[in-house]
Amino acid sequence: MQTTFRRPPRLALITLLLAAASLHAAADPLAPTARWSAYTAGRAATPPMGWSSWNAFGTDIDEAKILGSAQRIADSGLSARGYRYINIDDGWAARRQMPDGRLVIRAERFPSSVQGGGTSFRPLTDKLHAMGLKAGIYSDLGRNTCSQAYSGVDTDLPKGSVLEREIGLYGHIDQDINLFFGDWGFDFIKVDGCGLRAYGANSAKVRSGQYRALTPVLDLESVSRSNIPAVQAEFTQINAALQRNKPDGDFLLSLCIWGAADVRAWGKNYGNLSRTSDDITPSWSRLLSNFDSAARRELYGHPGSWNDPDMLYIGKGDFDADHLVEAKSHFALWAMLNAPLMLGADLRTMPQPLMDIVGNADIIAVNQDPAGNQAVLAYDADDLEILVKPLASGQKAVAIFNRGLAPIDVDLTAEHLKLRGDAPVTLTDLWTKADSTFTKETKLRVMPRETRIFRANGERALAQGVYLSEQPGSVNPAVDGVVRPQVDPTIFRSSFGWTGTKGPGERPMYAGWGGARADSTPYGQVMQIAGTPYAAGIGILVNSRLEVRNQGYRRLSAQVGVDDSAQDRKHDVTFMIYGDGKLLAKSKPLRWGQPAQALSADVAGVRMVELVARSAAGTNEQLPVSWGNAALFSSER
Repeated sequence: MQTTFRRPPRLALITLLLAAASLHAAADPLAPTARWSAYTAGRAATPPMGWSSWNAFGTDIDEAKILGSAQRIADSGLSARGYRYINIDDGWAARRQMPDGRLVIRAERFPSSVQGGGTSFRPLTDKLHAMGLKAGIYSDLGRNTCSQAYSGVDTDLPKGSVLEREIGLYGHIDQDINLFFGDWGFDFIKVDGCGLRAYGANSAKVRSGQYRALTPVLDLESVSRSNIPAVQAEFTQINAALQRNKPDGDFLLSLCIWGAADVRAWGKNYGNLSRTSDDITPSWSRLLSNFDSAARRELYGHPGSWNDPDMLYIGKGDFDADHLVEAKSHFALWAMLNAPLMLGADLRTMPQPLMDIVGNADIIAVNQDPAGNQAVLAYDADDLEILVKPLASGQKAVAIFNRGLAPIDVDLTAEHLKLRGDAPVTLTDLWTKADSTFTKETKLRVMPRETRIFRANGERALAQGVYLSEQPGSVNPAVDGVVRPQVDPTIFRSSFGWTGTKGPGERPMYAGWGGARADSTPYGQVMQIAGTPYAAGIGILVNSRLEVRNQGYRRLSAQVGVDDSAQDRKHDVTFMIYGDGKLLAKSKPLRWGQPAQALSADVAGVRMVELVARSAAGTNEQLPVSWGNAALFSSER
């Protein structure tokens, strides 16, 4: 049973409006809308880049540390390469002033904030803006923040009465967003979720009398124990406040609820960044966990709304100057995932070899490519993965990632890249800048924990078209068919969580298992219809609707059918192609074991194509379907 919690009147009203909209959508969520439903507000046409205070300093922050890191970004040339956001994380607030509720800055840490009888971040944001940079701030969905919930000491925590220490957004959304973006001039906000998860009546902090109870509505391990509409309602109100205070759209909203509450399915509709995992640490095993949480969500990140496996930890632990191989892998993988490139080191003392890694212009260009396509897994095994990212130029970026402890000899093929096997393919190594050429396939040695990353240039397998799986940034699973989320068995679970080895360890969590996939079924198998495999296409559950942006193509075609991996062998599925809301093509009803049907539609002049797979089946999870070889073509035949 989902829990409920009391909300301020305005939030309650928005919840009612959301509920009404949900009821309307529930009448037929598969009906075409002729519009792109993923988030496009704010300024995130490409993944944001910058620096955040948390990894280096935690709550021990001050003005000198913030400005010192900003100065190194400017002086080193990193700002010219795209690193612009300077984000102040948790630890900046002294208290909430009573009775007016205005937030007060820790003046002893931020001396420039002292103005008359109060405090303001405007002098600091003005300095950052004068340097050509942007400024970011931190808050929480609840009354209190993550450091208040989990810090072992209170040195850097807000002081005062219970109410004065409630520095989170809950009950103050409009007031705080106006303060941050209107009065103080910030451009970015990271919104944490600990306040909606860690302050239940039985928590030690609440029982001690230090904090007021707030019924938890977020649960990292269980979707069923999360109150999703309650969380969405808060983000809706935050968005409304941002639009009022930044009508020019110059803002970024980062959702940090760690993959909980099925945010994998809806985060892309509510903010510019959506965290896919719990916090990263400077360890190789944790990198694997965070990478895995985003690597199979290629259809859930787009220009304007990106998957976020957390900040870069280059500069500490397994990613310090004594571990350049691991640091390079960290950077290359985040670039391929279209993750935000947010540095977390103390840049004032960052060694030059690490600065050279994060300043690699060619790899930054992969991350910032305007097509906005997250890399797709072309080869997926426990110890090695090949990721391919189509670029706006028509070239491909390819990363070969050795997760293990022994060298691996890798066969990279033109088929992996969706390039012609009978034409030469040129690889440019983005670390060494060396070029090489092969036809059909080449062998590469990849050392332990190494990620070799290249730009590939060759002749496309589809000379007059593009597979939909080659443009995931233009394909949005508006409805992915997931109704009974299951824990994801494919995520690497690191040995040491936040409590060491106390407790039961990290158990499998729901991170998108069963969602839409490029070149794969929703459960990671090769797409296959009636014994015929498809190396390209979109795999998704039944009762789903995909939105596809059409950029001048004239025809869409696919081989459609029930995937052989389906457990439901009795229900029919009908496949439909819509163009700008009008039905263009429709299949006959198809069942498991029946051959794929060729489905084609004229989409000349159509801006929004929608692909719908509809059935009377009651359990979508038992009925995956495949849009095999789904592609857009520039010719009508």
